[in-house]
Amino acid sequence: MSGCLEHGGWQGKSEAEAHRDLVWSHERPAGRKPVPDHVDWDLWLGPAPWRPYHDIYFPGPKWYRWWDFGNGTMSDLGSHWNDLPFWALNLDAPTSVRAWGPPPHAEIAPASMAAEYNYPARGDRAAVKLTWHQGTHKPDVWKRGEIPQWNSGVLFVGDEGMLLSDYGKHILLPEVRFANFQRPAPWIPKSIGHHKEWIHACKTGAPTTCHFGYAGPLTEANHLGNVAYRLGQRIDWNHAEMRMPNLEDDQRYLKRTYREGWDLS
Repeated sequence: MSGCLEHGGWQGKSEAEAHRDLVWSHERPAGRKPVPDHVDWDLWLGPAPWRPYHDIYFPGPKWYRWWDFGNGTMSDLGSHWNDLPFWALNLDAPTSVRAWGPPPHAEIAPASMAAEYNYPARGDRAAVKLTWHQGTHKPDVWKRGEIPQWNSGVLFVGDEGMLLSDYGKHILLPEVRFANFQRPAPWIPKSIGHHKEWIHACKTGAPTTCHFGYAGPLTEANHLGNVAYRLGQRIDWNHAEMRMPNLEDDQRYLKRTYREGWDLS
């Protein structure tokens, strides 16, 4: 299955575009700018290493692309697009992850990359390989024009066909084979809405649809894609111990040192 994401670029040199170009230059801006009156810069940085304020970061257009703040598209949109296969196939922790793309940069996550996750068989669930495609990286079946050219989506590949889906539509492929397919009646309760679910959980103690027990492993898997990418090699993953057993002497990127005053001790 594949999450396919388009990434837009910029042309021209307006002031706003030049501002964005600085972000994509992969260079930390020199100097500092005055902190706006409405911004508590220390609070905004939180546990991240201290650096002078600059509007590249906030309200900069791509603050999440800096490793110190957001871990890039993989950890941003991955929580949305990988949610579909994660939920539908009852995934949890991968046993291995590899990733590839441009050479890793120390400061900024890539606009384009790919990652491959291997999930083991469990109970009546078969083993699953999940591939993440981001930016200019596209599945071969998409590049060959063999599926609809959606800008973004998730492709489930089975023994007898494929299911292409996003959050608003889905289609069985090849269409001619499934033209007479009778869809089952909906059985999943509709969400009352993000904000209402949160308030309802606070008031009643009832779990949200995507509670921490579900969202935690999903987020863990997304971060592992970045870890494999930054290390430049396949990682094996021991979920119980939160370690990479094939890299005993190199556990980088699994944890970070919190800034003084922001640790959890």
